[in-house]
Amino acid sequence: MIAIIDYGVGNLFSLQSSLKFIGADAEVTNDIAKIKAADRIILPGVGAFADAIAKLRESGMEQVVLEEAANGKPLLGICLGMQMLLEKSYEYGEHAGLGLIGGSVKPIAPMIGEGLKVPHIGWNRLIFPKDREKSKLFQYINEGDCVYFVHSYAGVDCDAFVSARTEYGAELTAAVERGNVYGTQFHPEKSGEVGLKILKAFCEL
Repeated sequence: MIAIIDYGVGNLFSLQSSLKFIGADAEVTNDIAKIKAADRIILPGVGAFADAIAKLRESGMEQVVLEEAANGKPLLGICLGMQMLLEKSYEYGEHAGLGLIGGSVKPIAPMIGEGLKVPHIGWNRLIFPKDREKSKLFQYINEGDCVYFVHSYAGVDCDAFVSARTEYGAELTAAVERGNVYGTQFHPEKSGEVGLKILKAFCEL
């Protein structure tokens, strides 16, 4: 079973529907016992970093995520969920993240320059690093395939863990991974067939 962590942030049922569409057993839950019993965990997230990480901590699920990741269980953070995997965020102040992946989160506006809208909303192609093996998360898709983004902040100082980038005025972090911990800045559940193939790959990790 895949546990989609419900800590009071965002609509999680489109993600559950996408997983069920590909035949995966997925449950939206805030039950710590179920999360511990799950084969894989997904940490979703929308909204502001500080609010989301506070809710995760208040719910008692931060420690569960850290423990299960340390035990080697596959963990996927999506959008803000990916950002929370990093060490800190500079969204309206400075806030500590989960620290599962090195790096921080900063606004994209200074990176992309003038003339492009923030937030970055829409379909953009994935670019895979040339200096490392292709991620297993992307085993069923190709470089150049497009996925759907909605974000104003991006991971930085995390080059050692970047598994995909995208071009939007500058090269931005699209996905990260470290061992059994994976993160996508984009939304696989909103990325059509490409997104379903990424979720399928996660289900096989």
